[in-house]
Amino acid sequence: MAMEVVSDLASEIIYGMANRLADAVRAFHLAQATAAASAQRAAEDREKVTVAREQLATAIAEASRSGMRQVDIVRVTGYTRERVRQILRSHGVAPD
Repeated sequence: MAMEVVSDLASEIIYGMANRLADAVRAFHLAQATAAASAQRAAEDREKVTVAREQLATAIAEASRSGMRQVDIVRVTGYTRERVRQILRSHGVAPD
């Protein structure tokens, strides 16, 4: 009888450990999947930023060609005057 109790207790301990291990494995796999999805979203967001940056640079060049002063472009965009000049030069616009 005592051996049977010890055996049942050992079985319960092993069963409990197996369940905790299985839970940890599931949590790990979920974290991996979440990290992969986050990395994909981050890559997509970086692409959106790149596209938006290019659109802004084109808009800056168009504004300058339309007669907007650099000082006004700087004020509206928040870019430094040197950055605006760099963008304008890269779009073939002679800065002020």
